[in-house]
Amino acid sequence: MTPTTRSVGLLAAGALLLTSGCAALSDDSGSSASGSDSGKVQIAAAFYPLEFVAERVAGDLAEVTPLTKPGVEPHDLELSINQTAALQSADLILTEHGFQPAVDDAVEQDVKGEVVDVEKIVELRKAEEGHEDEHAEGEEDEHAHGESDPHFWHDPLLMAQYAEGVRDALVKADPDNAETYEANATSLTEDLTKVDEEFKTGLAQCKIKDVVVSHDAFGYLDKYGLEFESIAGLTPDAEPNPAQLAEIGEHAEEHGVTTIFSERLVSTALADTLADDLGLKTAVLDPIEGLSADTEGEDYLSLMRQNLDALKAANGCQ
Repeated sequence: MTPTTRSVGLLAAGALLLTSGCAALSDDSGSSASGSDSGKVQIAAAFYPLEFVAERVAGDLAEVTPLTKPGVEPHDLELSINQTAALQSADLILTEHGFQPAVDDAVEQDVKGEVVDVEKIVELRKAEEGHEDEHAEGEEDEHAHGESDPHFWHDPLLMAQYAEGVRDALVKADPDNAETYEANATSLTEDLTKVDEEFKTGLAQCKIKDVVVSHDAFGYLDKYGLEFESIAGLTPDAEPNPAQLAEIGEHAEEHGVTTIFSERLVSTALADTLADDLGLKTAVLDPIEGLSADTEGEDYLSLMRQNLDALKAANGCQ
């Protein structure tokens, strides 16, 4: 082998090693923490409902990095080095201030992208009086939910409002594709409006109006005429004391509740125990805060419809 040939070979090997090293720095979703050379808009989405909106509005014109992976309870998210780097390099950051402290902390650092914050676009409902401390014995909640209920995505029309904010941010970041973003947002709004109508119709005539759920994530569904009593507070780990649990049981019996709803991503122990004590059924009502191993093949729309079916079955809705 001549010296020139040897030099070319060494350069090629070095390039291969460099490429492999860069790949090793990619996050689990396959996108590089230092951004992409694809020319697409880079979006970091804090948790699943925001990821869903980003993917629908951006379509193939953006690369969406989900910060909360399937199987992770979003309240408990701790960012990896690569995820923090993805946040810092993203063109758009979709988040909800106060919902995930780790994301809030990272956003307060040196991020170059536009932050599309839910609370700047959607008018959040006030948390029910007392929920900030009634279940956590003074400890709920370091997640800084404040006086607002963050679970806005259970109202499909509020999801449509947030989609408009994402659309506007994408148009600003990538004006050449404005028409596509606008068309995608319109299509998503149509789908969300349809789900809203299905809930209005499906829950219009229910024999039972009260629902007992694992944690206080479903307050926005009360627009459809149901009333939700939660075992835990605004976060799933804010557990009630025995006296409060007994009070919830009395409420369930008084209002003819047939089913205690547990959820995915967190322990079902409290819901199962309460249902056993009362001789009631259990079922799943998904907060849709994140996907699980069982729902990776679903999306926001299908999960909302599953929740509707579960409520209709439990509450005797015609």
